[in-house]
Amino acid sequence: MKKVWPFSFNFMLFASTAFMSPFIVLYYQRLGFSGAQIGILTGITPLVTFFAAPLWSALADTTRRHRLILGLAILLGITMLIIYPLVSTFLPILVIAIFINTFFAPVSAFADSATMHMLADKRELYGRVRVGGSIGYGLAAAVAGTVVQNFGLRYAFWGCAGLFFLNFFISQKLEYGQVEDKEPIGRKVRALLANPHWVLFLIVAFAGGLSLSALNNYFFPYMGELGARESTMGLALTVGTISEIPILFFSNRLVKRFGSYRLLILSMILTSLRMFLFALSTSPLIVLLVQLLNGLNFPIMWVAGVSYADENAPPGLRTTAQGLFSAMVFGIGMAVGGLVGGPLLESIGGRGLYLVFGVGVLIIILVAELGLKRFTLKRHTA
Repeated sequence: MKKVWPFSFNFMLFASTAFMSPFIVLYYQRLGFSGAQIGILTGITPLVTFFAAPLWSALADTTRRHRLILGLAILLGITMLIIYPLVSTFLPILVIAIFINTFFAPVSAFADSATMHMLADKRELYGRVRVGGSIGYGLAAAVAGTVVQNFGLRYAFWGCAGLFFLNFFISQKLEYGQVEDKEPIGRKVRALLANPHWVLFLIVAFAGGLSLSALNNYFFPYMGELGARESTMGLALTVGTISEIPILFFSNRLVKRFGSYRLLILSMILTSLRMFLFALSTSPLIVLLVQLLNGLNFPIMWVAGVSYADENAPPGLRTTAQGLFSAMVFGIGMAVGGLVGGPLLESIGGRGLYLVFGVGVLIIILVAELGLKRFTLKRHTA
């Protein structure tokens, strides 16, 4: 029974994401923003997540008031979402976007921490709870595409706000572990960040955020260049999401087979392959076929990352560990992707953008692997 609440929370969280996130760059383009302005909006604002997610998470671990803090963050974020489409100039939109990222920064970290706690001795089944997010995303993506096509882009934000409001009530059913530990959290965080294995993990997570920025923020403008309509764009998201469901359901076997870190590396290699295929695609139909690879990309990256963070979190620091992982993906990774992606989209188009990002992700993974081998060799010779 306990799995119902984190499953439902993930369902609503990703359904709300499907309503807004894929349309945001299209919205900026319709407002006439330049590539540089779009790069700032999609790049600078996630940096707020990089700082806010660990702060919210550490505050919750310190005070043990996870439900209160999560609920307050969701309600404040909803308020900003309602206001967002009512303004149309760059500076006010930038300010509101910063607030949105501040308030929603810890949501996924709180959800993952609660999920792992509520699964107790069955944490390897995290993927079967997270599949709720894929189902929610897939169903909402098809609806969102039709809604936006018929009523306009403003309804992407208001639909997202409505779904988040429903999720506020579900958030109050989540449970978190209570660990008594007198050691200061700051000291434990510093020790965690001094661990070379954890640093390499965060580098790979950065690559995950970079690729997520490219695949989320610029996917619809890329499809628009290929002549796709909004309804086809929504269908593409649905196809990609359907491919996630069987992979997530059996993700426990993948984690057991490869280990969380190696599975993370594998997912990033396959993500790079998908972006190369986007660079080669010339029609929306081909893109729909490539979307079938989506199940092996972000979902597996996230399952592997959440599992690694949970396995390596010090006592009493599980939410903070998830917050650090989330901050690297949704914060600095997506920030760099946004800052680079806007000008790239304007100068070389969507296909060129995916080629550059595909190469960039492979280079980062190579650096991380070389770093791991060097650290392992040094440890064995010490």
